[in-house]
Amino acid sequence: MNLSDSWTAGQQPIDRTSASEAVFRSLRSAIESGELAVGTKLSSEATLGAQFGVSRSVVREALRSCAALGLTRTETGRGTFVIAAEPRQDLVLGSFSSTDLLEARPHIEAPAARLAAQRRTTGDLERLKTLMEAMRTEDDAGAWVELDATFHLAIAAASGNGVFIKVVGDIRDAMARQSETLNLVAGRREPSNREHELIVASIEARDPSAAERAMQEHLGAVRGAVDHLVRNGFQ
Repeated sequence: MNLSDSWTAGQQPIDRTSASEAVFRSLRSAIESGELAVGTKLSSEATLGAQFGVSRSVVREALRSCAALGLTRTETGRGTFVIAAEPRQDLVLGSFSSTDLLEARPHIEAPAARLAAQRRTTGDLERLKTLMEAMRTEDDAGAWVELDATFHLAIAAASGNGVFIKVVGDIRDAMARQSETLNLVAGRREPSNREHELIVASIEARDPSAAERAMQEHLGAVRGAVDHLVRNGFQ
């Protein structure tokens, strides 16, 4: 069953300043209201983009967030289907869930930040500052998400601990998917930038306790945003 062509025909073109979020909200609203029923095959990215007046990359971002909430599933060669009318109580992030990340990251990234404050080189610090500045000035949401994941990996690298580097590298894609969804729904981009600044300032000052605390507070804010998203939606 494919009802999405008739549904999108009634949608208005989207303001590009909030394009991904607007497309995501429109899709989620239609799914939760039953306008796009479970089993519906969505139109192609190109068709949805034309209907909303946005690029395919914008539609792709919105669809990834729908999938993260467990509302849709994309099957290679078949398309994207509505699989649930309500979000899961967890985010689906590829091979991992948001619960997996929320439980594990404080035990990996907080001690990595502590070690980074003790061991960082001048090159490590410059790398972190360059990434932080790029995130502050980046207009493209997708590019910011990639910078964010790279930033967290750079802190692991500055720790000098090979296990932390390997683990953060392994969960990088899941972190990026979670960040993308939280940016669309919970407006986490600017708060994250400010939290990153505190982490880097502590690493620059070679203050291990402050660096660890700043990372814990950052991850706590992420946990709060995820919890609010899965429990309260857009409220």
